[in-house]
Amino acid sequence: MARPAIRVENLGKRYRIGVEEEQHETLLGAMGSWFTAPISNYRRLRDLSHFEDDENRDDVLWALRDVSFEIHPGEVVGFIGRNGAGKSTLLKLLSRIAYPTTGHIELVGRVSSLLEVGTGFHQELTGRENVFLNGTILGMTKAEVASKFDEIVEFSGVGKFIDTPVKRYSSGMKVRLGFAVAAHLEPDILIVDEVLAVGDIAFKKKCLGKMDEVSKSGRTVLYVSHEMSTVTNLCQRAYVLSGGQIVHQGPVQEAVEWYLDDMEVLDRDNLRLDEVDENERGGDGRLRFTSAYLVDRRGRHTHAPTAGEPVEVVLEYEAQEDLPRVMFWLRIDNHLNVPVSVLHMRSHETYYDIQKGTGRVRCRIPNLPLPNGAYQIKIKAKDYVQGHMLDALESALEFEVSASTFFGSDYTPDINHSTVLMEHGWTHEEHIDASVSPS
Repeated sequence: MARPAIRVENLGKRYRIGVEEEQHETLLGAMGSWFTAPISNYRRLRDLSHFEDDENRDDVLWALRDVSFEIHPGEVVGFIGRNGAGKSTLLKLLSRIAYPTTGHIELVGRVSSLLEVGTGFHQELTGRENVFLNGTILGMTKAEVASKFDEIVEFSGVGKFIDTPVKRYSSGMKVRLGFAVAAHLEPDILIVDEVLAVGDIAFKKKCLGKMDEVSKSGRTVLYVSHEMSTVTNLCQRAYVLSGGQIVHQGPVQEAVEWYLDDMEVLDRDNLRLDEVDENERGGDGRLRFTSAYLVDRRGRHTHAPTAGEPVEVVLEYEAQEDLPRVMFWLRIDNHLNVPVSVLHMRSHETYYDIQKGTGRVRCRIPNLPLPNGAYQIKIKAKDYVQGHMLDALESALEFEVSASTFFGSDYTPDINHSTVLMEHGWTHEEHIDASVSPS
């Protein structure tokens, strides 16, 4: 077997964090603190570089602990997890921006990193000067950078501003130039954090294509993202991090599903609606929604449904009395609070007779037609005998579409370019006779 491009063994990173200082409520306590201040200040200064053996101290945080893995040349590997899971800390250690507290890292070849917007840029220098500066930091000679310069500028699309100081660049322009430098200087290992979220859709697609090109040339790519669709499309394997440790690893689809299942368990406590302030509700209260959630085709709770696959909106309620002829209604709004679709029982000319107590209604969408983006759902229940609103919640549920099987291709329009997805087909004809009109 080929030598691993990256070998990590028992890696750990420990930080000291700030804790709230003790506040004295009495004059005697304040005076005592004043007399002991020299000793306390000495201990505080010493603690900046010395850690006690007590692992339960409030001011010690293990951002990573006992992390081990191997990645071979040519692999594209994703690291996924919630915010604070340790992903960015891991990439900083691999990039030698920070040093580990414990463990060992072995890297084979040149490493190129893009961890933050404008990583390594000097704000007062021009884009041209920063390209050469970054190339030098990555171990390239001036001649090597010069040979790639035109290609870097063309890829970044900032040629018009290449001689402008970087401090005047937008975040997107810094990402463009930073990624172009990192990817074009022929690294053996390319490390990319969440920065692609700043770029526009077209540039993001170029970046993903470039990373795929880098991996096919035998180089290694490490990719961190919260967009499961890009992780799934780009990576072959993935590691799931939680609490600074690897909790799952495997083929990318399996790892993503494991991660989403884990998020479902952690998020169930956030599904409750029975504690919503009454001022945020409408209706007379004879029926109250107690929970709202989405269920995917496998029957799992999800906050990230896949476009093109079936999904159910489940509404749980509690009725204070028997209620004949109740109709339920929900509306899906996009990120601009623009209604995308209304799903109303009236469309099916039906209603439910509700008995006192708890119950559940399901609205099934057989083929979710939403482009990638964030959405929220508004829900209502109405008594059609008396014509009274029973309950109404303006923002009962939020979810995000980040993956799609709708068209069966690697392209799906973004929420900024499309409101809904439509099945369609294309045909092409050549050498048509303009004198013959279509029948």
